[in-house]
Amino acid sequence: MIQLKSQNEIAEMKKSGQLLAQAHQHIKSMIRPGVTTWEIEEFVNEFLEKHGAIPEEKGFEGYQFATCASVNDEICHGFPNKKALKNGDIVTIDMVVNLNGAMSDSAWSYAVGDISDEAKHLLKTTEEALYEGIKQSVVGNRLGDIGYAIQKYAEDRGLSVVREFVGHGIGPTMHEDPPVAHYGRPGRGLRLREGMTITIEPMLNIGDWRAKVDPNGWTARTVDGSLSAQYEHTLAITKDGPEILTALDVTDAH
Repeated sequence: MIQLKSQNEIAEMKKSGQLLAQAHQHIKSMIRPGVTTWEIEEFVNEFLEKHGAIPEEKGFEGYQFATCASVNDEICHGFPNKKALKNGDIVTIDMVVNLNGAMSDSAWSYAVGDISDEAKHLLKTTEEALYEGIKQSVVGNRLGDIGYAIQKYAEDRGLSVVREFVGHGIGPTMHEDPPVAHYGRPGRGLRLREGMTITIEPMLNIGDWRAKVDPNGWTARTVDGSLSAQYEHTLAITKDGPEILTALDVTDAH
């Protein structure tokens, strides 16, 4: 069942999203060769606790961490650890924030030091593909319009779209209907309605789109060892167009 949100509920989700965006701003300043994803994990735990929020991923189906930290060929659900990031790495940090019951979900990929031109192209295109999908997130469009826009943008630029992991509805719990694929056909799928809140979170690979899962049962990586990146926002479908709830409002930044 699709949970349509009131303006008040969306406003509460935006407060959660602002906190999440602020966390990413801090993380951006931490990313450098030598830092560990465990240090980022510890920061997120402390930051959210300080602001009265809960890291919603922790405890979800047995997942033990506040963040997912996926490095290089890891597509998603990488475990934070004490291995130092190296110059040339890319790392995706994904988290879900619960602020007084209001959910937000956002992932960003970061360059560690100097990265290759190929990796720069991957990060730039993945972020741009996210916004191509967001542009289609208007009342009356269909989920296939979002997926098609992302897929075409990525594949026209020589990258592949991960199929096994998709966006989703969000609120009142972390994962709600509908699933939001990052590939598809225009004019197909569920019609978007005012009050829907969804995540769009394309994962693009330099090589093959397929994933394999590590023995830990969580971490997905590319089958061919190629680099993977992801960018994600939570947004609300409004009568005035998509409202991104996890974008940093500069007037609220601190």
